[in-house]
Amino acid sequence: MKPNDIILQTVTKLAVVIIFTFSIYLFYGGHHNPGGGFIGGLTAASGITLLLLSFDIETLRENIPYDFTKVAAFGVLIAILTGAGSLFFDAPFLSQTFGYFDLPFFGSTELATALLFDTGVALAVIGTAVTIILTISEDRS
Repeated sequence: MKPNDIILQTVTKLAVVIIFTFSIYLFYGGHHNPGGGFIGGLTAASGITLLLLSFDIETLRENIPYDFTKVAAFGVLIAILTGAGSLFFDAPFLSQTFGYFDLPFFGSTELATALLFDTGVALAVIGTAVTIILTISEDRS
């Protein structure tokens, strides 16, 4: 794409902020309402894809310097370890627990192990989706 697409790039910068904010909303609402790691990760990956369409691969790799295959592997590792953690407490695989904690600035806040699992799923989805998009978009010459 030509580097003089000023309108597209300006609108993308605003739209990506909105998309990432919505992705965070979907992610945190996941263990009480529909949503969670998968849809939050997929929404974040769509924001990264929009950046890729508006700019180029080099600009994306300069500003987001992560190997997305490693992000996907790390996400799967977090999800597996979170699920296996319940085995140490003589509970079935992927059992969750939660508790209420007094956090500074937030007050009484619920923290659940499902949030850790959703983090792993989100990272796995983001890494996989962006890796697929980058692989498809790379020049084959």
